[in-house]
Amino acid sequence: MPGIDKLPIEETLEDSPQTRSLLGVFEEDATAISNYMNQLYQAMLRIYDAQNELSAATHLTSKLLKEYEKQRFPLGGDDEVMSSTLQQFSKVIDELSSCHAVLSTQLADAMMFPITQFKERDLKEILTLKEVFQIASNDHDAAINRYSRLSKKRENDKVKYEVTEDVYTSRKKQHQTMMHYFCALNTLQYKKKIALLEPLLGYMQAQISFFKMGSENLNEQLEEFLTNIGTSVQNKTGLVSSTWDRQFYFTQGGNLMSQARGDVAGGLAMDIDNCSVMAVDCEDRRYCFQITSFDGKKSSILQAESKKDHEEWICTINNISKQIYLSENPEEIAARVNQSALEAVTPSPSFQQRHESLRPAAQSRPLTARTSSSGSLGSESTNLAALSLDSLVAPDTPIQFDIISPVCEDQPGQAKAFGQGGRRTNPFGESGGGTKSETEDSILHQLFIVRFLGSMEVKSDDNPDVVYETMRQILAARAIHNIFRMTESHLLVTCDCLKLIDPQTQVTRLTFPLPSVVLYATHQENKRLFGFVLRTSGGRSESNLSSVCYIFESNNEGEKICDSVGLAKQIALHAELDRRASEKQKEIERVKEKQQKELSKQKQIEKDLEEQSRLIAASSRPNQASSEGQFVVLSSSQSEESDLGEEGKKRESEA
Repeated sequence: MPGIDKLPIEETLEDSPQTRSLLGVFEEDATAISNYMNQLYQAMLRIYDAQNELSAATHLTSKLLKEYEKQRFPLGGDDEVMSSTLQQFSKVIDELSSCHAVLSTQLADAMMFPITQFKERDLKEILTLKEVFQIASNDHDAAINRYSRLSKKRENDKVKYEVTEDVYTSRKKQHQTMMHYFCALNTLQYKKKIALLEPLLGYMQAQISFFKMGSENLNEQLEEFLTNIGTSVQNKTGLVSSTWDRQFYFTQGGNLMSQARGDVAGGLAMDIDNCSVMAVDCEDRRYCFQITSFDGKKSSILQAESKKDHEEWICTINNISKQIYLSENPEEIAARVNQSALEAVTPSPSFQQRHESLRPAAQSRPLTARTSSSGSLGSESTNLAALSLDSLVAPDTPIQFDIISPVCEDQPGQAKAFGQGGRRTNPFGESGGGTKSETEDSILHQLFIVRFLGSMEVKSDDNPDVVYETMRQILAARAIHNIFRMTESHLLVTCDCLKLIDPQTQVTRLTFPLPSVVLYATHQENKRLFGFVLRTSGGRSESNLSSVCYIFESNNEGEKICDSVGLAKQIALHAELDRRASEKQKEIERVKEKQQKELSKQKQIEKDLEEQSRLIAASSRPNQASSEGQFVVLSSSQSEESDLGEEGKKRESEA
């Protein structure tokens, strides 16, 4: 045993004081191991009992949920939604109960069995051998004492023989017992490490197996079900009743603070930097709005006292979300943002004439700096700013804040602007055979959750400032008109197109061909905002190509979406280059094959001509040989032909 002290078995016969002293150390170590393993056994037994209790309790919970529909509550009606929901929960909890039962069995086999075996077999063996060794040692000492008391004067051979035999027998028994005891103590030094690690390894393997079973049972369908139930509970609608607490809210920097009546100071309610806020309908209450954190993990629904407070709260939180309060003059910048928003909004036809009449006056006012990501133009002239704006966005361009249904056929112009090309989409989310096969064969399939903010026609599609300016105008228009509702969709990025899919019905709302997406960018400060420019035919001018910029909001994934679109365009570009190279290679092979055929045809013609010339030469050479007396060496074919000619001549002469 390298590195481990052992009891020398060869010294058991001598039984010296040094050996007994070393034995005492090993006995003390065995006692400590026994005490520690007993404590560890009790702890693991508690884990095993708790797991059994958890398995039984989970099974009982599942059973009670199944019996809910059989209950008859005096004040409860037949709630089919609640019954079906609890039935679904019952199935899930029943599966969890099965997993817990499997875990209990694995704990019993892999954790409790080895530590119980070590406790009941090895440790008890040490205690038993210790008692036997003590008895044998005492018997040996007694035999030695009797032998020492033999009389020297009155010797009795029979008594002396018996005492001597007793000493021999007791010493032999002590020697054998001591060797067994030493072997058991030495073996314990080996087994204590294995006995400690084996149940721990079994416990960890059982837990890992349990977690794997849980991850397999928690599929996407169950996760969607739990998400829907969580949303219902969070919004306090549907299954449970809600309670509203009246509190005083105020903002402090980028934080939303709350203070209940009677509190000395307020507390942090939510971090509203880069958050999103929108008006919502909640339990038939007026003036409700929802604040969602930048990562989408936390949201709060608040209710204002009046419409004015409702609008002011939404505008204030929007300004704080853009971190205007961090600038040197937040009041002036907020006013400039509102003024820019007023200029950005395209009025309805009834207001358009008044807007045109006010345009000269608006251009004569001094230009203010813009705080959007397109940069600051405060130091430039008014005419240059107006020229720059007109070069990016077409004047009098209407802003579209919602997605037009793809099956709407009475607005062909708008359908074209959204990339549909006036084609009716199947309401069941199914497309034609060609489109479906192209999408399924695409290498890239990435899905993102987005919310449509708006779209408008632009005049340029070669500068990212177009996207930034469109974002600014659409957000400003939404703030002025109090448009806070956004349509949520799933954006599917493939190597062929971009698709907006309804998350509920899986119907394809819009399809944007990837070659038509000529520009895409994210906001320079708020990375949740992104947009792309789609080049389409028609639009406001039917004779020329038009460009439409679409703006979306994502869950902090704007850069990922743009990277995905860029990757899709690169894959499409490489696929197109490979296709062209393949077509070029096929064309070269066709040309080579055609040349090969022409060459083989020419060789065949030459061969035929050569054969004909040989035949002519063969037919003319025999006459020359007979007349001039010269011999000509012919080939085999020519000789055969000549032989045939001579035979024909002989037959003619015989005839």
